[in-house]
Amino acid sequence: MTVLASALDTRSDDYAAHRAALLDKLAALDTEQAKALNGGGEKYVQRHRKRGKLLARERIELLLDPDTPFLELSPLAAWGSDYTVGASLVTGIGVVEGVECLITANDPTVRGGASNPWSLKKALRANEIAFANRLPCISLVESGGADLPSQKEIFIPGGAIFRDITRLSAAGIPTVAVVFGNSTAGGAYIPGMSDHVIMVKERAKVFLGGPPLVKMATGEESDDESLGGAEMHARTSGLADYFALDEQDAIRQARRVVRRLNHRKAYADSEFPQAVDPPKYDPDELLGIVPDDLKVPFDPREVIARLVDGSDFDEFKPLYGTSLVTGWAELHGYPVGILANAQGVLFSEESQKAAQFIQLANQRDIPLLFLHNTTGYMVGKEYEQGGIIKHGSMMINAVSNSRVPHLSVLMGASYGAGHYGMCGRAYDPRFLFAWPSAKAAVMGPQQLAGVLSIVARQSAAAKGLPYDEEADAGLRAMVEQQIESESLPMFLSGRLYDDGVIDPRDTRTVLGICLSAIHTAPYEGARGGFGVFRM
Repeated sequence: MTVLASALDTRSDDYAAHRAALLDKLAALDTEQAKALNGGGEKYVQRHRKRGKLLARERIELLLDPDTPFLELSPLAAWGSDYTVGASLVTGIGVVEGVECLITANDPTVRGGASNPWSLKKALRANEIAFANRLPCISLVESGGADLPSQKEIFIPGGAIFRDITRLSAAGIPTVAVVFGNSTAGGAYIPGMSDHVIMVKERAKVFLGGPPLVKMATGEESDDESLGGAEMHARTSGLADYFALDEQDAIRQARRVVRRLNHRKAYADSEFPQAVDPPKYDPDELLGIVPDDLKVPFDPREVIARLVDGSDFDEFKPLYGTSLVTGWAELHGYPVGILANAQGVLFSEESQKAAQFIQLANQRDIPLLFLHNTTGYMVGKEYEQGGIIKHGSMMINAVSNSRVPHLSVLMGASYGAGHYGMCGRAYDPRFLFAWPSAKAAVMGPQQLAGVLSIVARQSAAAKGLPYDEEADAGLRAMVEQQIESESLPMFLSGRLYDDGVIDPRDTRTVLGICLSAIHTAPYEGARGGFGVFRM
């Protein structure tokens, strides 16, 4: 039997402490995500409602098929910056008329939906996901264009938004724009470059330059409606393909457009089991597995047992390279190969085991799931002489050149080159999520502060100078505090280094949505197409 047996004691003091610590982190996460849900604040939300308009997430909810999930992406974008949490843009994956779509919606309660540097990063990440997974794109548009005070950070890279729309279309990935309000200046090119455009009567305003700018540039007198209103674009310019009477009608028409797209998944749902066995263990127990102190190891099989179908897991090389667990399973009926850190450190054996496992997954066209809890590759004279550099490089080489889709979840530590070997953000996983318990950095705060202290101490000794121990203690404390704050998931998520911080109990559902989206696009594993493995 390959069903995992659980040794988790849910009545133990350790379990209770781990659970309590993670629940505290989830409460803090909920507080920050509520800021994104609140948009520009109650004053601006009420002003928007008084105009008879729906909020961004209400528009999305009406667009989606009833009782289907919406996987919101990067909800904490801009966290820790001078901009509003959420970055005035909602992005995510949802089902419209049975078709999985990438949906973006401007939040007009935040500075009129204007784009700031984090909105741009968020939109570009959404386009990247749509392109990789061949997901039709639906843009719910109401934006005044670039946030002018930050134009120096937006103007040059911002052109990639329009480039992406045309590249999606050229690749046969449908793009739909529904214009609810302003779509001005550079923002006018979003409907201008989309395959299908719907505009709302007396609300949509699409022009390169508004009446004041036209007056200044040409001396011509004009008004919003004649210059860029929905009726003008439907009757005169031809920019609008569909003329909607109100917001609800626009959403209804958008759903009809998607219904007629004839967009098919590369892998039909019928190719995978429709009735799957849930895990044998309660996903709620995931809250008590990861210790609050990430230096304390935990068994990732306890996590796997609460994620995969029937808790059924065929472990690969269980007696070799034991600090990395590898094996085969199914998740919501989709086959996956799983790599999960056990004791944190990656040695030569784990690195070689991972490289072989990744090659096998590519031979079989099986997506890979990386579950992170690593402090990095082992250091020390014995390990350097044993070839840890070339073996770690072998693992990173395999990850870099693997062509099957990758999913990554940061559960605990994700430090150093171990973050790379386990397919961190720089290695283009299709999706990457973090638990509130996760941390990612060059190394742990204490280790980094200690390294800086040693270097400073050696420098002083080389110059024959006395070393200030009091200043050293202050420096170490300051560095530890800085690295600790910069390695936390909300900080990293605010910079879009992940696609969201998720409740561990939702992990199976989130991964299921992602696996379904992944199978919209065809993929094929690398057949020997790897770089040179140093032996």
